[in-house]
Amino acid sequence: MRSSRGRVLGAASALTLALALTACGESSGSSEEADAEAGATEGSSDGAAEGAFPVTVQHAFGETTIEEQPERVASVAWANHEVPLALGIVPVGMSEATWGDDDDNGVLPWVEDALAEMDAETPVLFDETDGIDFEAVADTEPDVILAAYSGLTQEEYDTLSQIAPVVAYPELAWGTTWQQMVELNSQALGLAEEGDALVEELEGYVSDTVADYPELEGMSAMFSSHSTDDLSQVGFYTTNDPRALFLEELGMTTPELVAERSAESDTFYETVSAENADLLEDVDLLVTYGDDALLTQLQDDALVSEIPAVEDGAVVMLENDTPLAAAANPSPLALEWGLTDFLDLVSAAAEKSR
Repeated sequence: MRSSRGRVLGAASALTLALALTACGESSGSSEEADAEAGATEGSSDGAAEGAFPVTVQHAFGETTIEEQPERVASVAWANHEVPLALGIVPVGMSEATWGDDDDNGVLPWVEDALAEMDAETPVLFDETDGIDFEAVADTEPDVILAAYSGLTQEEYDTLSQIAPVVAYPELAWGTTWQQMVELNSQALGLAEEGDALVEELEGYVSDTVADYPELEGMSAMFSSHSTDDLSQVGFYTTNDPRALFLEELGMTTPELVAERSAESDTFYETVSAENADLLEDVDLLVTYGDDALLTQLQDDALVSEIPAVEDGAVVMLENDTPLAAAANPSPLALEWGLTDFLDLVSAAAEKSR
């Protein structure tokens, strides 16, 4: 597993980007106290292009205009904080990791790596177990709130907008690709060119890494989810979800049923009755959350076992609530951290496919 910070900031240096951290001391009042209590370091970038502001970002709820370069950056929902971190900015607050956290500190390992390399302390962590903690977000006194990858409702967006300008998802809730996450969030920071460079750098890394796994090219793969208590439904992520779409980025193809349902769906997740498992007869490889016990359960089920990938055992089992399972949902800092390990698992499963 690798840290992406060196590559990202190396690319930034090649483009003569000026990225710097600023101290919390410029702010006052409750936000200073909140940052001190959480050990957070406020970050801003001196690399915003001249004349970048005001900047207007289009999204599902309309558009958001940021009048001046944000000095205090907050983020909510999954992984949005990784964009400023990848561009050299430490948020004043970000969502607490409640899934995939290996040491129960609320921060995923690739984010820990980024903070350590920047010699920064952990920002204020927002507990979103029961939804957005608006009071905690407000206490950090942000100048902008990044939520390009999220499932914000109109009400949540409106409430957050009373705190600071909010960047929401482009079209569908939880339907933002990692590239769009970088694009929208970096625009809000006045770092659109740096965001483009980051995307180019990471896409190059993905392409170079996948080249070492030619056996995956053209395989039909589905990212699924199963309830051990009820196998009557086969759940799968549509190509509106970055997990399923990422399999295509890795050179694999989308099964016919998944492609058809994705085209008709406005959600990231769908189900099909196990009685219609024959409609998944073109699934060569399955990626899912679980362990060997789940695979045995799937293979013992008279209906689900009709899926070729299940029958062959060509299944990638991502152990629940582990960092690698979390990294399978691609994000700017997680990509380099876990891609090789993920591809090793996919390749091993692919060898079992007929």
